[in-house]
Amino acid sequence: MPESTESPGTFLVTGCAGFIASRVAALLLESGHRVVGIDNVNDYYDTTLKEHRVESLAQDRFTFHRADIEDEAALAKLFDADKFDAVFNLAARAGVRYSMENPHIYLSTNSMGSLNLLQQMHRTGVKKFVLASTSSLYAGQPMPFQESLPVNTPISPYAASKKSAEVMAFSYHHLYQIDVSICRYFTVYGPAGRPDMSIFRFIRWIDDGVPIQLFGDGEQSRDFTYVDDIARGTIAAAKPLGYEIINLGGGGTPVTLNRLIEMLEQRLGKKATIEYLPFHQADMMTTSADISKAAKLLDWKPDVGLEQGLDESVRWYQENKPWSTQIVLP
Repeated sequence: MPESTESPGTFLVTGCAGFIASRVAALLLESGHRVVGIDNVNDYYDTTLKEHRVESLAQDRFTFHRADIEDEAALAKLFDADKFDAVFNLAARAGVRYSMENPHIYLSTNSMGSLNLLQQMHRTGVKKFVLASTSSLYAGQPMPFQESLPVNTPISPYAASKKSAEVMAFSYHHLYQIDVSICRYFTVYGPAGRPDMSIFRFIRWIDDGVPIQLFGDGEQSRDFTYVDDIARGTIAAAKPLGYEIINLGGGGTPVTLNRLIEMLEQRLGKKATIEYLPFHQADMMTTSADISKAAKLLDWKPDVGLEQGLDESVRWYQENKPWSTQIVLP
């Protein structure tokens, strides 16, 4: 991968209106590269947030295509128009619980969409594929989660669709020598985050004085990871590696949701009211990443701790009022 503005590359970033992909695109642009972004801007959550992210990328070296990775003809036009140094596939249907309601959409986008990209890469000779995957695959495994653990028991259609994309990428690596980096993300958060995830929702509910809907007793814990750290690791993974699966996570002690709520209360200066709901069978009690492989292969480690990351998340929410208070929660 070109590493300086003296040797700029051209990169395809799918899902570029999304939370993580928009930051990957932004960091690539800041490094002097050219980015072609694709996103169908679906309405899984409030599209005004997605439009906000795309608008923040606007410049001469960024080209946006409102299209779907499930559309083979649209992808063929993109791959014929440019020679990509790498493809960052961050387009996905996300959300564990929603995948139980609409499993076909998850398989179509996360599995077939990824296959469509790999096929276009094979057709046009693009040799580097970076795939966003998930810590949800580690359900039932001992912690901290290591990439060598068997992940053959996904407990949600979302996790199963990501596993499908991973193994298809291996097939194209084996058959056509496509270099593949699979990044398994651990609970990503930060400014302009997804409104279906806990931190955005907790900030809104605490600020509005609305009861937090908490599934379980709040003692479930997560390896929270700041979005810019994730974006940096994803870009670093574009180096030639063969076929590698790499955890990108906070790497520290997982934080309980109860503690997270306390930290947000302090920053908002308000007390939360909590409505306890039954623990969801597709959720995991704890996630914890072993990130030693990322350190070894990518020279990567997270720079932003939870204290600073929450400061930035709350600051973004406050500075973007009243619009941020009107973003529809799924």
